[in-house]
Amino acid sequence: MLTEEFAWRGRTVRWGRMGSGPAVVFCHGTPWSSALWRPCAEALAPYFSVYFWDMPGYGQSSKDAGHRVSLDVQGELFADLIAEWDLSSPHVVAHDYGGAVALRAHLLHKAAFASMALVDVVALAPWGSSFFRLARKHADVFTALPGEMHEGALRAYIAGASHVGLTPAALQSLVAPWVDEPGQAAFYRQIAQSDQAYTDEIESLYPELEIPVLVVWGERDTWIPLDRGRRLSELIPGAELRIVQDAGHLIQLDQPEALTAILTRWLSAQP
Repeated sequence: MLTEEFAWRGRTVRWGRMGSGPAVVFCHGTPWSSALWRPCAEALAPYFSVYFWDMPGYGQSSKDAGHRVSLDVQGELFADLIAEWDLSSPHVVAHDYGGAVALRAHLLHKAAFASMALVDVVALAPWGSSFFRLARKHADVFTALPGEMHEGALRAYIAGASHVGLTPAALQSLVAPWVDEPGQAAFYRQIAQSDQAYTDEIESLYPELEIPVLVVWGERDTWIPLDRGRRLSELIPGAELRIVQDAGHLIQLDQPEALTAILTRWLSAQP
């Protein structure tokens, strides 16, 4: 699916495209990849040119231990990737960590967007689950965990992102990239570099957003609770808030039809 490559400062960014029409770019979060957005992207492809990519450190993109994967790096990279695609003003759909990446690209690096749909995003302090905050504080310890202990903690952590429960196949697909030794190191490296300062830096700029913004939140999100979504929608002028019932942080898997319908209506209504 990710058949194209973009070389950026020693990193290899894998990306793909499908469909035709106005451009829509999907941004994934952590510890996910663009694969989480694939069903939604396929549903939109008959009406839009859909772009999707894996951030360095995730999915099919490079995972060099010497390359930083923090929000400042990812935001700058995303702005350059949009320029590489020669997209003058795409619609952007972002989830989790990808929300902060997209917001930084737009607010700090002046990437022009036609609209933004922010789905259970990292944007306001405090963010991260209790496990996430603990692992960030003791990343070296967690990186050194025996494999079986790491996998057990990882499975429990990822399962907690769903409200309705993950199928064994879905859970396995989300866990698999981070189970072996390189994956374990990459997983905790991402967490260790997740500095809240990178969202604090742009929070005061949210009232300056001048593009249409949709905020979508799972009512039962325990990783980033609904109050963050309400606050975010209040900070952004004219933002629309949609709350999805019976959905946790992994809204793409908990309520895929509802999310796809919301995004389809939103994007179809944009100029």
